[in-house]
Amino acid sequence: MPCELSIVIPAFNEGEGMSHTLDVVKTVADEAATSYEIIIVDDGSSDGTSGVVAAAHAITPEIKGIVLSRQFGKEAALYAGLRHASGNAVITLDADLQHPPTLIPEMLEHWRKGAEIVHGVKRDRHADSLLQRFAASAYNAVFSRLSGFNLRGSSDFKLLDRRVVDVLTQSLPEYGRFYRGLSAWVGYRQVSVPFDVAPRESGESRWGGLGLVRYAIRTVTAFSSLPLMIVPILGLVMLVIAIILGIEAIYSKVSGDAISGFATLEITILFTGSLVMIGLGVIGQYLARMFDEIKGRPVCLVSRVIGLDSSPDFQQ
Repeated sequence: MPCELSIVIPAFNEGEGMSHTLDVVKTVADEAATSYEIIIVDDGSSDGTSGVVAAAHAITPEIKGIVLSRQFGKEAALYAGLRHASGNAVITLDADLQHPPTLIPEMLEHWRKGAEIVHGVKRDRHADSLLQRFAASAYNAVFSRLSGFNLRGSSDFKLLDRRVVDVLTQSLPEYGRFYRGLSAWVGYRQVSVPFDVAPRESGESRWGGLGLVRYAIRTVTAFSSLPLMIVPILGLVMLVIAIILGIEAIYSKVSGDAISGFATLEITILFTGSLVMIGLGVIGQYLARMFDEIKGRPVCLVSRVIGLDSSPDFQQ
C-alpha cells in the first residue's frame, strides 16, 4: 500500500550503528508523516546489517529491507531503494546520520507546498579533514563546470516527489547512474535546504582515496561528454608547438646557426607521447562507459527483501 513518505537508506557494513539509526529516523518519521516506511538497502554487507534490519522489522513493520546479492555500490543501492519505495514522497539519506534526520519535517513542508525535489546542501563540512574538503570542493567545481549544473555542496540527502522517482527509475534506464547529477538534470520545482555535516555516529567511512578518484572519473564521464574536448585541444597544442619548432629549425638553418639537438628532440617526443596517452585515456574512459551500457546488465541484483513485496523484479 502506498504511504505518504518512504525513507531510503543505503547501507554497507553499518550493522554496528544501524539500530540507533533506525531509532532516530523512526522517531522523526512518527511525528513528521501521516504514514511512512523506512527501507534499508543492504549493499552486500558482511557484518550482519540485514539481520539487524530483519529483527527491527519483526518489532516495527514500517522498517523494511532490501538485500543485494553482493556489493554493487551506493548508486545501485539508491536505485534499488527508489524502485521499491511506495511513498508519495521519498527521502534518501546516509546510514551514518551525517545527514541529519531532524531536517525531514522541513523537507516535507517544502514538498507539501509544491516543491518536487528538495536538495540537502552541505553548509559546513567541519567533520571532514582539510584534504577531504579540498577534494570535494575541487570535484564539485569541475563537475559543475563540465555539466552546467551547480553541485557545490550537494549530497545524496534529498526528497523526491513520486513523479520524480518514477522518472528516475523508469524513464532513465542508463547503467552508469549518478543520483546527484540526475536529480538536478530532470528539472521540476527544486528547492535547497542547508545542513551541517555531523560526525559519524559509529564506524568509519568506507570511502578511500582511490575509491573517490574512481567515483569522480566514473560520474564525470557518465554525465558529461565535454572531457572528450581534451583530445582535439591537445592536438591543437601539439600543432602549435610543431609550427613553432619548425619555424625555429628553418630560421636556424637559414641563419647558419646549429639546429637544436637531442635535448629539444627528446623533450618534444616525451611531451607528444604524454599528450597522446592522455587523449587515449580520456577516450578509453568513454569506451568503457559505452561498453557497460551496451552489455545491458541490470544495475543490481536483489537477493531477498524484508517486509516488501518481491515486485518489482529481483533483477533491477
